[in-house]
Amino acid sequence: MYMLGAFLAWMALQYFGINYWVALVIVPLAVGGFAILIERFLVRRIANEDHLYSLLLTFGLALILQGLFTQLYGSSGLAYQIPAELKGGTKLPFMYLPNYRAWIIIASLVVCATTWWVIEKTKLGAYLRAGTENPQLMQGFGINVPLITTLTFGFGVALAGFAGVLAAPVYSVSPEMGSNILIVVFAIVVIGGMGSIGGAILTGLLMGIVEGLTKFFYPEASSTVIFLVMVIVLLLKPAGLFGKEA
Repeated sequence: MYMLGAFLAWMALQYFGINYWVALVIVPLAVGGFAILIERFLVRRIANEDHLYSLLLTFGLALILQGLFTQLYGSSGLAYQIPAELKGGTKLPFMYLPNYRAWIIIASLVVCATTWWVIEKTKLGAYLRAGTENPQLMQGFGINVPLITTLTFGFGVALAGFAGVLAAPVYSVSPEMGSNILIVVFAIVVIGGMGSIGGAILTGLLMGIVEGLTKFFYPEASSTVIFLVMVIVLLLKPAGLFGKEA
């Protein structure tokens, strides 16, 4: 879905002249809507089975999408221009910060903080968390748990589409971009702790800093440092840094 978001932004610009700022709004909505259809007609049918089945189903869908876009556009990658308003950069005392990278940092922090606040501090978030823990009890109180599940699934995937639009000007838009980041995202979730939104956010930021510093001081280890941290964390705290023991 991250890859799909980047491709939809590129296609919107190339075929319809829709600029980056408009794509940043409509692409996550489109990707989230597509995810709602997936959840409603595919994932929900096996929702009561072992979670492994849902994992295999969505992984298979990912391979289908990757193969489809590879067939249509090849695997070499497509360029997506940085919006004119964000070109250039700022000279800081210790580094040169491109304006677009600064925008990504700000947008990501705002989205992450808002998501955490909604899930942890609002009534809707309380319904979601309670529905995850005990859906039968919540339905007994008259809460439409399947609807909440569907909308949550769509929102989560919309965030992936949003990330894809943000990443499109930084990386070349290619069918492999989703698979390239998938294992890193998995490692970050494991380090932070399964089910911990705040843990995933903090771990993502920390691992980004760790990877960046590793690239500067020892580039050869930059692609493996996150997985080394994951192994150490699992040995010391199997539930993750912010996760709870089952």
